[in-house]
Amino acid sequence: MPMHAHEIEDLLRESFPDAKIVVEGDDGVHMSAMVIDESFRGKNRVQQQRAVYAALKGRMDGPDGALHALALTTRAPD
Repeated sequence: MPMHAHEIEDLLRESFPDAKIVVEGDDGVHMSAMVIDESFRGKNRVQQQRAVYAALKGRMDGPDGALHALALTTRAPD
């Protein structure tokens, strides 16, 4: 079952309540997300993206995941 942008944002907001989060995409399967959060400061890109994937609570796991592709932009605030 495809995921809507607001569902992805809600999941991310649980783990990153103070982040700037922008989720885009209209097919529910191939989406993009930008997450800017202080918790990313001092972490490399892989660590940041792992934190985002963990926040999605398995929605991208395996071929039956609700979300097939998520292009991520992550960073700490300026």
